Amino acid sequence: MAQPQVESQPQSRSEPPARSVLLSVEKVRVQFGKLVAVRDLSFELRAGDLLGLIGPNGAGKTTLLRAIAGLQAVTSGRVRVMGEEVRPDNRWFKRHVGFTADTPSVYEELTVREFLEFVGLGYGLPREEVNSRIDFWLQQVWLDNKAGEKIKTLSRGMRQRIGIARTLMPNPHVILLDEPAAGLDPAGRVQFRQLLCSLRDQGKVLIVSSHILADLNEYCTHIAIMAHGSIVQMGTVAQVAESGNGDRCRYTIGLVRPVAGLTDTLSEVAGVSGVQVDRDRLVLEYSTDRARAAALLAELIQRGVPVASFAPNTPGLEEAYLRTGIRQVD
Repeated sequence: MAQPQVESQPQSRSEPPARSVLLSVEKVRVQFGKLVAVRDLSFELRAGDLLGLIGPNGAGKTTLLRAIAGLQAVTSGRVRVMGEEVRPDNRWFKRHVGFTADTPSVYEELTVREFLEFVGLGYGLPREEVNSRIDFWLQQVWLDNKAGEKIKTLSRGMRQRIGIARTLMPNPHVILLDEPAAGLDPAGRVQFRQLLCSLRDQGKVLIVSSHILADLNEYCTHIAIMAHGSIVQMGTVAQVAESGNGDRCRYTIGLVRPVAGLTDTLSEVAGVSGVQVDRDRLVLEYSTDRARAAALLAELIQRGVPVASFAPNTPGLEEAYLRTGIRQVD
């Protein structure tokens, strides 16, 4: 299967300068009655920035993406794309912003090519250019052999790819993807990461909302953690991964066998907190000091805990997210 290479993609008529601010979110609030879905958020993204948006269900991620795309009216604040304000009466920005929902809307009775033709012509592109872009993007999302098939016959993962191709048809400068890898198989996720990296390296701005933190770590330049409509933490991947470590970290301890009453045993050990036991796997929080960690290991063995492995968790997005203490929103 061909690897995605997008260096020769159709070019926009007005390319922004390198590292210029393409997206500006200024004190944006989205409120439904008493419910504040997005709470006065502000941030800027420059050409080549790829922001990973993480948080529990109900955190406001999808509402934020829809507000940036102009699909959701904001209660207050404003969004600017390449300096132009996103407003219902401003049609200019629509060609420069692409949005893919977690379940992309498609016309199931159309073939893949017919659907993308409809999209391209809807953007006012010349028919010859539409055809060349369809060929190009179907190849990039690995669906060139499905062009003549009706969408209703395709799998969820293939529909997800069609949604991405539809988003990229006008060659937008700001690309918003809501759970884009949810329906992809492992091989598709690898290729999708490569596609995102290629778009990022071309100077696009991308925001990807995802629960697959390991994937985000592979291709993002920045991370934002959301909860209750607010951004709890935002920075480069390295900044977020390393933040909050302080003088404590989480340790993963492998056991020779499951041990009954282990939580009670560990509650007696000074300095230990955040204990989680899953059969023969134990996770706890303790001091980062190496001498104290060695003393803890010795005490566990002295108390009869059958330790098979003992190691501090490597700082990463999952660790950073867990340190926030954010709980799932039902």
